Amino acid sequence: MRRRFGTVATLAIAGVAILVGLTACTVDDPQPTAPATTRPTPADPGTPVATAPEFHPELSATENLPYFDWVNAGVIAANAAAGGRDFIDALVAAGFDKAQMQVTADATTIGDPADSMQFSVVFQGECLVGQYGPKSDGYHGAVRPLLGTGTCLVGQTRTIDW
Repeated sequence: MRRRFGTVATLAIAGVAILVGLTACTVDDPQPTAPATTRPTPADPGTPVATAPEFHPELSATENLPYFDWVNAGVIAANAAAGGRDFIDALVAAGFDKAQMQVTADATTIGDPADSMQFSVVFQGECLVGQYGPKSDGYHGAVRPLLGTGTCLVGQTRTIDW
């Protein structure tokens, strides 16, 4: 009798474990999903496409940073070797004021590609700043305070005359 109880108990425990395992598999818990992208890629056609951020010129720089970053990510997706003009042109096309922009040089004084470039937009009394280049570990965007000069970037910038 004792042996039968042990066998029955073991089977009961195993049955409960299987039942719990099956129940855990069938509960309607949301499955983790990959972050939605703004542009579908051929490699993952089933990935949901997130709605692109919208430009809200009446809101703060912080509230428009996702849009600023989205525009700049599009530039990089189209051309991984993008230069300052590419970013400026895309930001203008996206609705930012060209007269409020700055950009650093794409090349050093001896003609080598710059390790990174910065570009900025004075926006609602703050600065939307982007940085991109081989030594900057990819793209980075941020909101920074306006400098005392009324500009965003320190050092020499190039004239945006196109």
